[in-house]
Amino acid sequence: MINIQKATIVDAPVILEFIKKLAIYEKLEHQVSADLESIKNSFFGTNPRVFCLLAYWDSVPVGFAVYFYNYSTFLAKHGLYLEDLFVDPDYRSKGLGKALLRALVQIAKDENLGRVEWSVLDWNTPAIDFYKSLRARAMDEWTVYRITEEDFF
Repeated sequence: MINIQKATIVDAPVILEFIKKLAIYEKLEHQVSADLESIKNSFFGTNPRVFCLLAYWDSVPVGFAVYFYNYSTFLAKHGLYLEDLFVDPDYRSKGLGKALLRALVQIAKDENLGRVEWSVLDWNTPAIDFYKSLRARAMDEWTVYRITEEDFF
């Protein structure tokens, strides 16, 4: 029933829809400026730097994982950074999130990468519990900082 596939350009509308659903779940829909063209360009344009796996239940797309490559100077290896993981609420607890993470870990193994990392909102207890059940460890000693476009110097 579960099938994980790399997204292609024909999946751009599905990716955009999942981005919007995730933003609603995270109460951040006001921050979404992505549109179909920007999704096509960033995921499937010349030299893409972001990638997507889609999770299907039977033949219905019900979740996604968006990722890109990062680098660890200490390991001297690239890694994967999971930017977004989302499964439609009606399909949660069916193994889809785990299948998406397993597919990302498999990519990391196949490409001899050093790790898979991601961030989670501190209020998202269901996600935190899920990640802990997979032996993921919180990096509590690190604080994320960000400079947004309007603050670029």
